[in-house]
Amino acid sequence: MRISIINYLDVVSSWCFWAEPTWTELKRTYAERVSFDWRIALMDASGLPKSRAQEEWFYRRSGMMNRSPFMLRTDWYEPVLPEYLVPNLMAEAARDLGVKDDKVRVALANATLREGKNIRDWEIAAGVAAKAGGLDEKKLLEAAHSPVTEARVRASTAEWHTLQVTQRPTFVIDTEIGDRAIFSGVVKLQPIAATLDSMIEDAAAYAAHAAHFGSPPAE
Repeated sequence: MRISIINYLDVVSSWCFWAEPTWTELKRTYAERVSFDWRIALMDASGLPKSRAQEEWFYRRSGMMNRSPFMLRTDWYEPVLPEYLVPNLMAEAARDLGVKDDKVRVALANATLREGKNIRDWEIAAGVAAKAGGLDEKKLLEAAHSPVTEARVRASTAEWHTLQVTQRPTFVIDTEIGDRAIFSGVVKLQPIAATLDSMIEDAAAYAAHAAHFGSPPAE
């Protein structure tokens, strides 16, 4: 039975940053049973702080909630921007160049939230992403500037909006038997892992039943 989990995220979202340990542990634990993917869900003005002071307040709250020994930085933040397209395009472009795992987008998030780099600058973002992915910086910039890349980012963001949720990250779990679970804004491992265990068990039961009884009788 096929089981998949998609992580909808914005590269510079602090809450997505705090969810990374959970995502890493899920991939380690369920690597043989679940397929994993991530997609960009751009934050817009409604999901962004209105000032640096407000950003710092949110960072202090989320840092305390996650028992973090460090505080995220706000040096990179520009209140007048409606979205942070550049780092998300860079992460998406890296996938076109063969880096399909998490290392480029995680490097971009760390450069932003831990180091305070001006990640909205194309050259800075490309430098961080190219180094993390072992990519040619010029080719990466070309791919990130491509209208095709932006169209894909816009499409995955629109896809996220159809879920009618409000928080990133959003984890969407689907099984071949039609079960679906959605966690929006949940970053702790336990509830997601418990749900995956239950869905895996149900999928296995369906497979066992099919092996013994085959397809349902025709009407």
